[in-house]
Amino acid sequence: MAKEITKRADNYSQWYNDIVKKAGLADNSAVRGCMVIKPLGFGIWENMKAQLDKMFKNTGHVNAYFPLFIPKSFLSKEAKHVEGFAKECAVITHHRLMNNPNGEGVVVDPSSKLEEELIVRPTSETIIWNTYRDWIQSYRDLPLLINQWANVVRWEMRTRPFLRTAEFLWQEGHTAHATKEEAEKEAELIHEVYTRFAEDYMAMPVIKGYKSENERFAGADNTFTIEALMQDGKALQAGTSHFLGQNFAKAFDVKFADSNNKEEYVWATSWGVSTRLVGGMIMTHSDDEGLVIPPRLAPTQVVIVPIPKPKDEIMEVANTISEKLEARGIRVKIDKDEKKRPGFKFAQYEMEGVPVRIGIGMRDLANKVVEVARRDTKEKTSVNLEQIDQHVDDLLVDIQNNLFNRAKKYRDEHITEVDNFEDFKKVIDEKGGFVKAYWDGTIETELKVKELTKATLRCIEVDEPDSEGVCVYSGNPSTKKVLFAKAY
Repeated sequence: MAKEITKRADNYSQWYNDIVKKAGLADNSAVRGCMVIKPLGFGIWENMKAQLDKMFKNTGHVNAYFPLFIPKSFLSKEAKHVEGFAKECAVITHHRLMNNPNGEGVVVDPSSKLEEELIVRPTSETIIWNTYRDWIQSYRDLPLLINQWANVVRWEMRTRPFLRTAEFLWQEGHTAHATKEEAEKEAELIHEVYTRFAEDYMAMPVIKGYKSENERFAGADNTFTIEALMQDGKALQAGTSHFLGQNFAKAFDVKFADSNNKEEYVWATSWGVSTRLVGGMIMTHSDDEGLVIPPRLAPTQVVIVPIPKPKDEIMEVANTISEKLEARGIRVKIDKDEKKRPGFKFAQYEMEGVPVRIGIGMRDLANKVVEVARRDTKEKTSVNLEQIDQHVDDLLVDIQNNLFNRAKKYRDEHITEVDNFEDFKKVIDEKGGFVKAYWDGTIETELKVKELTKATLRCIEVDEPDSEGVCVYSGNPSTKKVLFAKAY
């Protein structure tokens, strides 16, 4: 079977691309920089989406949908926002094609030029806050806790499936509040929701922090982030929650009458995660044999592979096992394809990252056992048929926990504290991971470190206490250690 993939140690970037392609997660599309998400990749995203949607709704949020197209003038109303996204915007100037009068094909009809150009949604703050102006008049209308599931377009020049594409899928929450304190609590609440999702469902340990002023979302007063570490020692920003202050409310004149009938600007947040999480899952857990999916997110948690001779007896047992597992809420597939040999199937499901595989042959049935293989460690065990449902249920929990603990061990081993710039550069170049060091708080130092090492300031940890020290680069006094890393 021609499914071998590049080893991580040989070429990590090619290893990642091989898994995306050969595990059947996504394909390149006819549009440069965009991807076709295949059923397995989309099934993982659907499970992510379902769980996150439940978590949002459990915290009082509701879903809505806003237009894909944004009037160009909206972006200019918040100066930092337009500056942050101007280079990534796709612009619509005309609305009709016509036959080419000079030959075959079609051209833009010059008479169809739009009165105002439209931006294909890179993010929705502007059009949503223009809408909120009509929805909010009184403190009784607040808080407004809205999320939308959508696609966005950011015209990226260097793309990689899931991690960075010109079009991607995401959710974006946009909330409005009567007070600064309420909005800040909202941003912190979602920060915690993202943390719980990443660790409890993706089995991906993250560091909770907030961004430096230079790294904040365009138009935000504060940006909270969760930062994960991939197996090549690079960081991945896995989710952000932004406290927007009153910036967008002032830009779009969104006011409300408080309980004393005094007019005030509302306070805002926005927050989002995207299909980038699928890429993060791949790079956190997968190995040189293919994809590894945490059980809680796996579209198929257990695959049953009958060794099909004689067919009827084995299929009867396979169906019984499937029914027992489904009764426990486990997602099961029976492979009934008789055209492929069992060995081919085993390799295929290993490549696709199915957490548990059950093999059933006549010799197993004679002994009233089946072979159970776990994807994370590749261990195989003979399990009594009467105990199979309980065993698999427990095994899925164990795999989920093992993936998290394994990733956390790697992450913790790759957080290195340094107190001088020579050690900083050495760790970044040779070991990778997070470098923890004092920073003087200036953008100048932050940009100089990036220029010299290609490492960016990933975050200031939310629970990092103040302490006295000197900046790792400038030598100036500092009161805070921060995390730097090369990143995706």
